[in-house]
Amino acid sequence: MRSGDGAQLLDGPGVVLAEGSVYERLRRHAGVPFDPDVGLAALVRDAEARELLAGVHRGYLRSGETYGLPMLLQTDTWRASADRIGRSPWRGFDLNAENVALIREVVDGARVPVVVGGMLGPAGDAYDAGVALAEEEALQHHAPQAEALAAGGADLLFAATLPAQSEALGLARAMAACRLPVVLSFVVRRTGVLLDGTPLDVAIATIDDRVDPAPVGYMLNCVDPRVLASALAVRPAATGRIMGLQANTSAREPEELDDAAELETAEPELFARELAAVTRTFGLRVAGGCCGTGAEHIDALARLLAAAPAAAA
Repeated sequence: MRSGDGAQLLDGPGVVLAEGSVYERLRRHAGVPFDPDVGLAALVRDAEARELLAGVHRGYLRSGETYGLPMLLQTDTWRASADRIGRSPWRGFDLNAENVALIREVVDGARVPVVVGGMLGPAGDAYDAGVALAEEEALQHHAPQAEALAAGGADLLFAATLPAQSEALGLARAMAACRLPVVLSFVVRRTGVLLDGTPLDVAIATIDDRVDPAPVGYMLNCVDPRVLASALAVRPAATGRIMGLQANTSAREPEELDDAAELETAEPELFARELAAVTRTFGLRVAGGCCGTGAEHIDALARLLAAAPAAAA
């Protein structure tokens, strides 16, 4: 069973399970042909790598099926903007549509409802707000990829790991023009601000006011559950619009994680308890993992989310 209406599923009863890390798992995987321009997006062009990529997604889907949770699966196109594809060996290939097709194959016959999210990312370093695009520049930069993902059959468009309001605003406008549900996901500090210093609630209110239709919701990603709790305590006005978290397993500052030679991880049960707790506390609709997480983390999380709320918290 598959939902073709991403907004409807994300607004339904219960919690939607998102995947854990794909990018960092395979970027560090020996033998994976990781393209410096488009990241994992080109793996669909290599039969062996394509199957490895599909296997990671299938592993996460099994957790949702095991515990009867609807799921959000996302394309591996975080780095597949038109300009990156244009300067890569894959110029002329529609990597975005091919990645949507891969996820469609993975979820074909799934025993739980699945939303397929078309993934976009910032043009530059997600941990460096100083290189973020201005609004109009972001609109022009991201529009071709948003259109490609929409034409390829994504249920919704999802922009992740956004450090700055200016680029997020342009991105949101580009995605909204495709007339699919839109979700934006920010990187924030414990103090409740984006990496460019914009307060989280201000960034959300600005985008909601300027973009038509407004995003169906906002998420945080690549931050620890304790960071989300702290940020929303400081900026409670954002709570009603934050619908989910794809959590990192480290509470260190983004700049520290960006420079780290090794991924920090956490014991799966501890990660699951912390994420399940903030999911219940703040009424989040989507919960999953980011850097440092793997199949065991998502399986532990799914088990808690499927249990009674008191047990999960």
